[in-house]
Amino acid sequence: QVQLVESGGGLVQAGGSLRLSCAASINIFRINAMGWYRQAPGKQRELVASITSGGSTNYADSVRGRFTISRDNANNALYLQMNTLIPEDTAVYYCNAKRFLGAIEDWGQGTQVTVSS
Repeated sequence: QVQLVESGGGLVQAGGSLRLSCAASINIFRINAMGWYRQAPGKQRELVASITSGGSTNYADSVRGRFTISRDNANNALYLQMNTLIPEDTAVYYCNAKRFLGAIEDWGQGTQVTVSS
């Protein structure tokens, strides 16, 4: 079992930046992929960015060029640097971990990001 705890959400004006953190309870080197998802009220949860243990990254088209996902294996942490935020980025952001080729998924409790215009 893996516990994931997000932090760093908050209220920011459009054009501003936030850095989300996700602390994992195990060595994330053992996790083949981690990612950030987000869900706005009444909307489906969507993938924002992901990173594999090998360092390969993927980004949603809506955030590519503005967001950067990274991981710190020494501290078992996942990060999402969010720049040039826009109101459409407003959502609850969730940390996700996939183990055993995605057979097992773990989720954090979520952290609210609100971008005002």
